[in-house]
Amino acid sequence: MEVLNDLLGYKNIKIYQNTQMFSFSLDSVLLANFVNINKKVSNILDIGTGNAPIPLILSKKTDAKITGVEIQEDVFSLAMKSIQYNKLQDQITVINDDINNKYKEWNSESFDIITCNPPFFKITENVKLNESVYKRYARHEITLNIEQIFKIARKLLKNNGTINLVHRPDRLVEILSIMEQNNIEPKRLRFIYPRINESANMVLIEGVKMGKSGVKIESPLIVHDKDGNYTEDVKCFFS
Repeated sequence: MEVLNDLLGYKNIKIYQNTQMFSFSLDSVLLANFVNINKKVSNILDIGTGNAPIPLILSKKTDAKITGVEIQEDVFSLAMKSIQYNKLQDQITVINDDINNKYKEWNSESFDIITCNPPFFKITENVKLNESVYKRYARHEITLNIEQIFKIARKLLKNNGTINLVHRPDRLVEILSIMEQNNIEPKRLRFIYPRINESANMVLIEGVKMGKSGVKIESPLIVHDKDGNYTEDVKCFFS
């Protein structure tokens, strides 16, 4: 069933979703708000854009052109509807294609910023895939993995451009190693905790292409208070 909702607290942005598909979640909101954008930024790429929550939020932070790439046609259609509803066609472009093919068509150093909320889980012999094809693509590295993401970023990012992604802490060492292999220096990390005194379940990562060494660990972000409500640190992301 297709529905039109407020974009998770953003009352001035609407987003089309389908209850049978994989809905975007808080991690997309956190990632979009983690990104540093200055006035020199002119082109942003969102890999695996889904129904475009990240481009929609970024449009509130910048006038830069934003391109999203989504492999699943039905999900792409939702993104297009959301962009048209919010009258953002002049700023946001969404492409229905496999980013592993599409990036080869673009010139090197085409983007100032890349964002990606990727599938978190590897495909292994014992992995149990979700029956929903939409959820499979969103959760498991079927068509996109970490190595591919940073290979794409190495080509498409301008020197000193940034890639920003959200992932699981248990894969952080692997991610940092792959970043190094692709000349992308980790510059900022922020760990996300579901509640105080619980282990982190997400990490936000910023890397700079050809950047100088030195990483900043930002203050921890606690998502829920003891009553299960969003903390003030999370509420501040909503407008």
